[in-house]
Amino acid sequence: MVFVPKYILILFAIILIDYLAALTIEQLKGRLRLFYLVVSLIANIGMLAFFKYFNFANENLVTVFSWFGKEFHPVNLDIILPIGLSFHTFQSMSYTIEVYRGRQKAERHLGYFANYVLFFPQMVAGPIERYETLGNELREEHKPKYENFSDGFKLILFGLFIKMAVADNIAPFVNQVYSDPMKYNSLQVLGAVFLFSFQIYADFFGYSTIALGSARMLDIKIMDNFNTPYLSKSITEFWTRWHISLSTWFRDYLYIPLGGNRVTLPRWSINILIVFMVSGLWHGASWTFVVWGALHGLMILTERYTSKILKFKIREGWNVVNVLLTIKTFIVASFIWIFFRAEDFPKAKLIIKAMVKNWKIEKTDVPYLYAFVFSIVLIVIDIFLYNSRFDKRIGVTKIPVRWAVYAVLIFCLMALSGTQKFTFIYFQF
Repeated sequence: MVFVPKYILILFAIILIDYLAALTIEQLKGRLRLFYLVVSLIANIGMLAFFKYFNFANENLVTVFSWFGKEFHPVNLDIILPIGLSFHTFQSMSYTIEVYRGRQKAERHLGYFANYVLFFPQMVAGPIERYETLGNELREEHKPKYENFSDGFKLILFGLFIKMAVADNIAPFVNQVYSDPMKYNSLQVLGAVFLFSFQIYADFFGYSTIALGSARMLDIKIMDNFNTPYLSKSITEFWTRWHISLSTWFRDYLYIPLGGNRVTLPRWSINILIVFMVSGLWHGASWTFVVWGALHGLMILTERYTSKILKFKIREGWNVVNVLLTIKTFIVASFIWIFFRAEDFPKAKLIIKAMVKNWKIEKTDVPYLYAFVFSIVLIVIDIFLYNSRFDKRIGVTKIPVRWAVYAVLIFCLMALSGTQKFTFIYFQF
């Protein structure tokens, strides 16, 4: 409401429509149930399409009409995307879909359902929770517990450090290079490409950890949205560790309904591409996001077909091969991130061109090494937290070590947090 006060009406509308639709679906039988599910989905997707894709659709219609020598005069609306709209519409839709499938009882108390959609720690940037977990947990009685406050503070402190000391110290260099890539040599542009991988991870991981900690203090458990994604040995594994709540949402409500992997290999390939292109479009109203998603889909197909032909299977544990595979996955993901970060295709083309054009090393005013120090810190943290979480990992260390870590984190927040404001990247989605 601080952002745009009247936008609270959008949330109220989503809550009321899905609350009534779910109650009606539960009481009906036959095709009428599907009708009310469709009404709910149209309301949610329609809201999202209007605010997020209306002007984007108009721009594309202008292009299409021009191909046929016609003019199209669009009505572009001066509207701002409500913060977190993509997140709470997907969360609300999952509820009505589960009620339709008979896996979730419809919530009869409007207040409890509203609390599920509006739960403040995660409503603007996830994780995208299901009603069977978050909704039902919000119904239970919760009493203040020391361990909840303890773990919650640990997670919030760590999340603030990851966002404010790591992500926000990498951001200036990335922004500087991406604003005018041709000013910099190839090594600096390549550095910015790799650094953006760390920036977006630290930014989103930091938010998700703060959300976990905030919920934990209220004795509410929400899902881990990240699990050391850059230690993945393949792009396929990467998507089981990155933005887990969105990956599982698309798996359950798009990939599986399309047939999942229970179809022929060519059809499975199409399913993968559809899911990742839609996922790309979910991130933003631009064809660069669609290409970003499509490239991830193509990489997953490449891995599948290659492993099938070569009969190669990734083994557990860390050996030389797995380390090389992890480095390969990070490099591939970093290059694909170019289409996510660039404002449009011309800027993406400039970034790629600048990476290969000028290998002459010249001194320029960019905090190059300074930004990489924080990236190295993030890598070390990920290795420390591999398949674990900060509060759990730090909780089993000795007390002097534990409090020394807390002191370092607090010091870094005080000494290294910049004065520049860098809004959470995923707020725009």
